[in-house]
Amino acid sequence: MAAEGLQRAFRHDRPALVTYLMTGYPDRETSLASVRAAARAGADLIELGVPYGDPLADGKTIRGAGWHALFRGVGLADALELARDFIAAEDDSPPVALMTYYNPMLRMGLDRVAEVAREAGVGGFIVPDLPVDAADEWLAASEGLDTVFLAAPTSTPERLRMVGERSSGFVYCVSALGVTGVRDGIAPGLTALVERVRAATELPVAVGFGIGTPEAAALVGSVADGVIVGSAIVARQDDPDDVERFVASLRGALG
Repeated sequence: MAAEGLQRAFRHDRPALVTYLMTGYPDRETSLASVRAAARAGADLIELGVPYGDPLADGKTIRGAGWHALFRGVGLADALELARDFIAAEDDSPPVALMTYYNPMLRMGLDRVAEVAREAGVGGFIVPDLPVDAADEWLAASEGLDTVFLAAPTSTPERLRMVGERSSGFVYCVSALGVTGVRDGIAPGLTALVERVRAATELPVAVGFGIGTPEAAALVGSVADGVIVGSAIVARQDDPDDVERFVASLRGALG
């Protein structure tokens, strides 16, 4: 199956719902069942996390799930295989993006990662520790795949312009400083931040970090093109039925 672009997730008259799930947590079968549950419940894009031993952006919930999967031997190749199995079994699956750190990609080989991802039907990659100005080698290897770069509250106008120009699919707007995890309310200044990012790109802008309830999702969805929910889903990932109910509640809040 040929890879499909991530921007397809934003072709609706409502904010896109991006759901993050951890590969291999609590085991492969349950993580695949939870991905399928999220898709059934209305996820527009599946963000599939790759376990990594030294995560920089992940809070307690996602970090713990990743370590659990990592200790079971789960890695980048397993995430690519799970993505392939999910996409191949679905008549109209939402696009899939892998969220991984750069070391596993280097170890597997950038050309090989891109080749396997394209064969699996993966739409693109989010790599939190890959600076936009150091991505030439990956961008050259990843033709046909989207690469989503992150914009932060501390990003300068010059940096935002580079993120906007070099991203494809969408731009990931980090709502607040710190790591992932459910927070109360939404970050102060989020509307202004989204406006700054939008001024630097023609791509959709999706907001992540700290969104953990339908109410928070609706608030973020009122200012952004997409809402990314991770920790609150991973916390339920040992029960695919619970994932489906929760994702359905997010979908309902976003329209």
